[in-house]
Amino acid sequence: MKLLFAAAEMFPFAKSGGLADIAHALPKALANKIEVTAVMPLYRFVDRERYGIEPTGEHFTFQIGGATRTAEIFSAIHDGVLHLFVYNEALSDKEGIYGPPGGCYPDNDIRFALFCHAVAELSKRLGVHIVHLNDWHTALAAPLLKERGIAAKTVYTIHNLAYQGIFPAESLAGIGLSPHHFTMKDMEFYGAINWMKGGIRHSDLVTTVSPSYALEIQRAEYGCGLDGFICEHRHKLYGILNGIDEAFYDPSSDPALPFHFSKKRLLNKKRCKKAYLEEIDINKYEFPLFVFIGRFVEQKGLDWIIEAIDTIGEMPLFLSILGSGDARYHALLEEAAKRHERIVVRFGYDETLSHRMYAAADFLLMPSLFEPCGLNQMIAMRYGTIPVVHRVGGLRDTVHAWHAKEPLCGKGIFFEESDATAMVSAMKEALDLYAKKPRFNRVRSFDMVCDFSIRKCAEHYLSLYRRLV
Repeated sequence: MKLLFAAAEMFPFAKSGGLADIAHALPKALANKIEVTAVMPLYRFVDRERYGIEPTGEHFTFQIGGATRTAEIFSAIHDGVLHLFVYNEALSDKEGIYGPPGGCYPDNDIRFALFCHAVAELSKRLGVHIVHLNDWHTALAAPLLKERGIAAKTVYTIHNLAYQGIFPAESLAGIGLSPHHFTMKDMEFYGAINWMKGGIRHSDLVTTVSPSYALEIQRAEYGCGLDGFICEHRHKLYGILNGIDEAFYDPSSDPALPFHFSKKRLLNKKRCKKAYLEEIDINKYEFPLFVFIGRFVEQKGLDWIIEAIDTIGEMPLFLSILGSGDARYHALLEEAAKRHERIVVRFGYDETLSHRMYAAADFLLMPSLFEPCGLNQMIAMRYGTIPVVHRVGGLRDTVHAWHAKEPLCGKGIFFEESDATAMVSAMKEALDLYAKKPRFNRVRSFDMVCDFSIRKCAEHYLSLYRRLV
């Protein structure tokens, strides 16, 4: 079986969030079972020399946006997977993946239409059986495959329904797609064109990244305007829980850590905490360390954190925040850190730093308003850090009550209500658990050996691929 796996970002080449992590880990896991080719845009900031990315000599020509566009194909082998890269000046020569911080490039429809045309052409030339598309940036490839009569089956994964790829109706002609798609049953959306609708409508199977999220998006509360449309297509909808690359996220060998540790060698986790607190100029160690690692967007619960920040600042804990995004959150968090010496905010994306934070922390704070899956809580538990989460989406599937008698893998603290008060109450529960060291250590040790590996996710996808083929 031949698979073409397409995504707008893949670790380690380009990353803005969890999509890049799963787009790296899943093809790697699948490559042990079937023939896998991964494809992504070749952004200008990708380090070609470091990853051995070379031109293949192949190129495609399309009429997109009223102009003739040429896509050049590059390749590299990484972690045992053949990666192809699509280069075109309009697609690739930007400072970021999707836009400047907090924004989007105005020509994203043209940029990712070019990528989707290249994906469709590659699927034909490679003779693949399955094309696996991810999020709105690749959704256009599903109708393109059908228009061109390409026999490959399509699986379309919704990683985050909040980002649907909505563009003005007039852009339809410019992206090289037939106008007959502009209907309510297809890609029309309140007078605009919605790429995600096209991915859902024209794919053979649709998946989300957790079972709970697959149910949630069929309700108005989480459906982002597409709940009715998704319900029409629920006969082909599956919720498959994401997983993590346990070789990459391994505290016993992670090169990012100053000290390695395991369930049987937890003393070194305390040494990681001490080293990190000294790194952020804190020389007291008696309080638990909470960390928040993520994008500074409304979805991640930043408003609740900011609303409660003065209360948190008076609690007997340290809070270290790492992330980037909306400038409003940058300013508010920076001001809060000036008022409270036990709150530290670090801006930007830093993979190595995030690993040190997971290793150092006692608790991960993850108060997402909604969360399709979330990888942070899985990574945290792997590093002996107990998650404190809002019980939605994938967080509901992976974090169970720390005192539950059932041997459900993944234990932590959660809150059900959607407000800052409930979040603070959950943090207080965490402080109580921390004070009961034997119980705290039992939960921590239990979580470290839970199986959140990408292998389980890969097996689920393999069964779907085989069903289609």
